[in-house]
Amino acid sequence: MGIKAQSSAHIKWLCKYHIVFSPKYRRKVIFNKISSSIGEILRYLCKYKGVEIIEGHLMPNNVHMLVSIPSKICVSSFMGYLKGKSSLMIFDRHANLKYKFGNRKFWAERFYDTTVGLNEASIQKYIREQEKSDLILDKLSSKNMKTSSRGKSK
Repeated sequence: MGIKAQSSAHIKWLCKYHIVFSPKYRRKVIFNKISSSIGEILRYLCKYKGVEIIEGHLMPNNVHMLVSIPSKICVSSFMGYLKGKSSLMIFDRHANLKYKFGNRKFWAERFYDTTVGLNEASIQKYIREQEKSDLILDKLSSKNMKTSSRGKSK
């Protein structure tokens, strides 16, 4: 697998970022019908800005994306655009969410990003397998809760 830089008229770049962001109060609202709509919105907005989504996954309470952002766009300004515009579009498509999220803010203010460097394959694998590992941890924690509650009732 070769490393391929992108280019425009006067510049070549290889700027890849792993970005994680979540809904306000980490509410578990990204699921079923809404997840496909949110995915569609995020893909549309990224395409509009010229950002390539290499890998992406919508979890019930957060979004993981591996993206290639052109060097002319600052990561924080892109995230402000992505979260702001997607909030408006989500509330337009799903009007019932307005009552759960006041002030038309769907996403939490913060996000996490890190540069990818040369370990792109390992980050893609992490994003793909994130849901599986969360399900395993949930099953283990629920199993521990059941055994600890049995011990307390004696």
